[in-house]
Amino acid sequence: MAASLHIAGIRKVYGKGDKAVEVLKRIEIDVAPGEFLILVGPSGCGKSTLLNIIAGLEEPSEGELRIAGKNVVGVAPAQRDIAMVFQSYALYPTMSVADNIGFALEMRKVPKEARTRRIGEVAAMLQIEHLLGRRPSQLSGGQRQRVAMGRALARDPQLFLFDEPLSNLDAKLRVEMRAEIKRLHLVSGITSVYVTHDQIEAMTLGSRIAVMKDGILQQIGTPDDIYSRPANTYVAGFIGSPTMNMIAGQVETPGAQGKFAFAGGALSLPCPACHEVTLGLRPEHVHPSADAPWRGEVVLVEPTGADTFIVIKTAVGLITARTAPHSPIEVGDLTGIEVSQAHANWFDAGSGVRMV
Repeated sequence: MAASLHIAGIRKVYGKGDKAVEVLKRIEIDVAPGEFLILVGPSGCGKSTLLNIIAGLEEPSEGELRIAGKNVVGVAPAQRDIAMVFQSYALYPTMSVADNIGFALEMRKVPKEARTRRIGEVAAMLQIEHLLGRRPSQLSGGQRQRVAMGRALARDPQLFLFDEPLSNLDAKLRVEMRAEIKRLHLVSGITSVYVTHDQIEAMTLGSRIAVMKDGILQQIGTPDDIYSRPANTYVAGFIGSPTMNMIAGQVETPGAQGKFAFAGGALSLPCPACHEVTLGLRPEHVHPSADAPWRGEVVLVEPTGADTFIVIKTAVGLITARTAPHSPIEVGDLTGIEVSQAHANWFDAGSGVRMV
């Protein structure tokens, strides 16, 4: 049965006195049974440390951690009924695939008949029945990762923890394994926490995403929440590829018929009642237009197949627009720039916090 996860006021401090370094700063997260939570952020933001605390590999300096309602702070990893999938696979090289998957069951004294049945069920779920007799050295990277997940699944844990499991795979295989992990979660229904620095993985896999920076939880929400309504300029810049366009300027006229002025131009659109602001616009909400008064020079055209990205040099900086494929626009062209008023994101210029 899927378990809930309650993280309350978790701090982690390394060292003492003047040499103390606080790497987690009172993290608060509630994960519902069966949810797939993504912890995302750059290297050094504290996401792997938090995962290790959930796993019991490290103890928090302060705070409470509950799995299925039970306080597990101080409880040994083996007693937490969790399974972890690592970046390095961590398979036993001298064992067959079947023995790797069933190892934890053997350690728990599960009878051989039940163990064999469970290995078969997991292998069928992961579509690796034909690999059960091989050793890890005879497998591809994607197959090894499936075996690592199978070993974790075989125990039917309360909680699944993933620590950047796709980092060692090539781009095509990462896409395939993302789909496999998502399908696996839908089939198993096991509560999962997944650590990554890849925002594409975060957006495609998670039912909710927790964005971290410098040990602080910046925002937690659905992929659509995080993408469409980022809590601050950091989240806005971290999530989304290409990144959100940021335009610093001043509100000259607030309200529904407002005016926003910036270096080299001005836009008529609904504006907040604040003077110094930053306007955030996703590339799909910026459009080249021959007649628009805000103008710039095209410095880069990037066709990606389904879309073409146009990078325009303006007085306020580089602006990226997403257009249809086979765009006639070329490098060196002068073009006007239109924006979608309905998708404007406003941030306080000083704090970077979302305003509306």
